[in-house]
Amino acid sequence: MMDVGRHPNIKLLTFSEVEDISGYVGNFNVRIRKKARFVDETECTSCGDCAVVCPIVIPDEYQVGLGSRRAIFLPFPQAVPSAYIVNAYECLGQNPIACGKCIEACEKSCIDFAMQDVIINVDVGAVIVATGMDLYDPTPLDEYGYTSFPNVLTSLEFERLICTGGPLEGKLGRPSDLAFPKRIGFIQCVGSRTQDPERGNPYCSNICCMNTIKTTQYLKDAYPEVESTVFYTDLRAFGKGFEELLMRSKGNGVIYIRGLPGDVGEDPLTGNLNLTVENTNTNRLENYSFDMLVLAVGVVPAANTETIRQMVSLSKSPSGFLREAHPKLRPVDTPTKGVFIAGGVESPKDVRGSVTQASAAASRASILLNKDQFSVDAITAVIDEDLCKNCGICADVCPFSAILWKKGEPAEVITAACTGCGTCSAECKYNAILMRHFSDQTIYAQIDAMLEDDPGDTIVTFACNWCSYAGADTAGVGRMNYPPHASIIRTMCSARVSPEFVWYAFRKGAPVVLVSGCHYVDCHYIDANRSTTRRVDGLWDGLDKAGIDRSRLMLEWCSAAEGARWQHIMNQAEETRLAVTPDMIQHTRSQLQEVRVPGPRNPRVKDESQPAIFQCLVCGEEWSGIYQSDQERSCPSCRSNSVHWIRSR
Repeated sequence: MMDVGRHPNIKLLTFSEVEDISGYVGNFNVRIRKKARFVDETECTSCGDCAVVCPIVIPDEYQVGLGSRRAIFLPFPQAVPSAYIVNAYECLGQNPIACGKCIEACEKSCIDFAMQDVIINVDVGAVIVATGMDLYDPTPLDEYGYTSFPNVLTSLEFERLICTGGPLEGKLGRPSDLAFPKRIGFIQCVGSRTQDPERGNPYCSNICCMNTIKTTQYLKDAYPEVESTVFYTDLRAFGKGFEELLMRSKGNGVIYIRGLPGDVGEDPLTGNLNLTVENTNTNRLENYSFDMLVLAVGVVPAANTETIRQMVSLSKSPSGFLREAHPKLRPVDTPTKGVFIAGGVESPKDVRGSVTQASAAASRASILLNKDQFSVDAITAVIDEDLCKNCGICADVCPFSAILWKKGEPAEVITAACTGCGTCSAECKYNAILMRHFSDQTIYAQIDAMLEDDPGDTIVTFACNWCSYAGADTAGVGRMNYPPHASIIRTMCSARVSPEFVWYAFRKGAPVVLVSGCHYVDCHYIDANRSTTRRVDGLWDGLDKAGIDRSRLMLEWCSAAEGARWQHIMNQAEETRLAVTPDMIQHTRSQLQEVRVPGPRNPRVKDESQPAIFQCLVCGEEWSGIYQSDQERSCPSCRSNSVHWIRSR
């Protein structure tokens, strides 16, 4: 951190917080609140005279409550800048000045209670989110006596206790009476690897095992007379050199017992802790007594991660950590262009893993910022201002905030921020949004081709590009047999599927329509598949009102790796198809003609062969021509096939 503070190309803002992030890749604007320190950091020499006279004593957060500090304090020994801070909520010297002792003691006159917070706006091209992680609070697991017995500590509290800069200045002693502990027990997986949400989290916290092994090894090196016992379910020492450290710890006499204690009690006379554990290696109940007990607590997402996630439109995993764009190919990228993640914000990590990912994130940001131009895939949305009714619905549903809208004005797509999911196009009721390469006419043409001959033998399937479509590929590569009646229409996201596509397919005689996408919590477009669920719920209600069996419309989630699940989904769809008779198909057609449901989005030309004006989506060239629905056309200037009509002539 000291190197960062001295680097000429790094501007370090301490005691500050991000209040808002707006914009898009290459054009982010970050609003930062630099909080008032009430101490001039350029003049403060960290002499500490002010803290000596301060009458307020507060538990020290850096010492996790095992030590104390004053209302004016140095955050931690290596703080940058090395200047004191006044906590305004604890100090007696403000509004009005009731103390002022620190002001009198400061020879440099660094303390100024008139300081105010400062708002700083910074324009940046990329954002790296590295908010870290917090420790699990073991209070709910009170069977270990964390809230009842003073000699039960968390792993971090024990680290601070034995640290040379800790409250005991490196001397080993237990909190209750500062007596030297000769027997110390360690309990692993506290708050981790449990399916009970009241007792912790289902994931492995990664760092707990090696932290305990390191601590026991330190105790053996510094205090050979201390007896350490570790209770565990499984020891996960998968990093470089970790297994060797584990073997070294065992060789030095650290006792490892496979089994977790069920209850902990305290001897009121000695303060020792007694516990009973089932040793799963010997299948026996064993009793132990310790002077101290250390809980190896897991980690959870940092408290402010959710706030930052909403600012830059990121997705998160079920555990609450932020999700990367791809775990193998893009491990530091996010679904939002120009935003990267590093460290514990993505998943529990040790120092080495955090440094590695931080280096990768810095490299990815540097590559982006060194470009003169930023290229995007030609699958983005285009808004026709002539058809836009200025309703703003598209801006509300966009998961990336890529659509700007002001009341009374047409919406505007930020092409650099748009990812082409198609949620906005499916939501627009006025045909005002065109998706490049995934236009409505393209999808209708595919439906027509599928149902042209023997529509009763076809399952119209909408599959998202990233998961369900790839899952179908996985099933094919794995040679998993399933009925061949599914005809797949690939979309970038299941949210691209408009209700009108489904009604159109049923009108054309489809016996079954399947909408498939990423798992509900794994959407590649943050939360776009929530729109899919909402629309399908509405479609099911519409089918019920029309007297049509709602089971003929299926909604299924499938990931790219779940080839076997895709096979199962196809078998289910085939069973449904076989149950649909020709009379049911004819009934559906007649009912949908009578019931008022949305129809297909027809071209803006009324005649299938009418003069029209076309525009190239790549170079912007416009030209006149004759519109025909089945005609393939290309731009006369750049020869691109990304062409659409813009108006009738």
